Amino acid sequence: MKNQTAKFIVAAFFIMAFQNTFAQLTDLARLEYSYIPKGNSEDSFSRFRGLVNYPIKTKEDCYLVIGGEYSRIALNIEDNYPFSTSNLRRLHVMDFNVAYTFKIKSGWRLGAKISPRIASTLTHKLSGDDFFLNGGVYAINDRTKDESKNKPYRLILGLTYNSTTGIPLPLPFVSYYRRVNEKWSFNLGVPKTNVKYFFNEQSIIQTFVGIDGYSANVQDPIAIGGKEVDNISLSVILAGLGYEYCFTDHLVWYAYSGYTISMSNRLRDENRDEVYKLDNVNTFYLRTGFKFKI
Repeated sequence: MKNQTAKFIVAAFFIMAFQNTFAQLTDLARLEYSYIPKGNSEDSFSRFRGLVNYPIKTKEDCYLVIGGEYSRIALNIEDNYPFSTSNLRRLHVMDFNVAYTFKIKSGWRLGAKISPRIASTLTHKLSGDDFFLNGGVYAINDRTKDESKNKPYRLILGLTYNSTTGIPLPLPFVSYYRRVNEKWSFNLGVPKTNVKYFFNEQSIIQTFVGIDGYSANVQDPIAIGGKEVDNISLSVILAGLGYEYCFTDHLVWYAYSGYTISMSNRLRDENRDEVYKLDNVNTFYLRTGFKFKI
């Protein structure tokens, strides 16, 4: 029972961390850098991520969105471990996204997305273990541009599925945004909850709590204590401050800095059971980048 609960929590982390639903549907392009040094350790984690989406209008208020996302994760593993870490130093996550979204008479927007994924160390040719299939269905009630609303809001409800977790069940997605007044707004949900303060419509500061992480297949299995490692994963809960500067209505620079509240950094077997726990000491977190949004 305890093991199943742990698997469910890990599943929730990865589904929400890698499927920031509304952002993937509204961001046309994104370039981003993340960095986490390990506490009391010489190890560190960094990630470069790029995303491109291309919306194709099929008819009024209906769009087919085709896109892709690539993450290159560098694990600078400098500590001494009782096994070779040479094939864990670079991880690659590649998604191909196909989504369709349309409005219905009530004003709600419905959408569905399917994302074949490659997540692997890529030390050899691709195999079936490097491929995963993710996806989700969503309903969005967006009243942020409705001038009749004195407190604009956006509600997103959905179900998401991520096969990298090893849990064959869809999990719920909920996000609620409200603009309280000219100076304040808040967002409740996952993968991020925040409160924003608007100096003006260009300059915005926020406090946030969010999650991040990765999961990838290890092509060269590692033997530890009679068990075989086939997967490496990281899930992080973090909190901090963020800043956004809007050059235009569509081009935004952002930076988030904070501290990890909880970190789970593990090597797992083919059943996603833990084989070895890497350094999990909480530490500093940084993420910055540019995005071009609708």
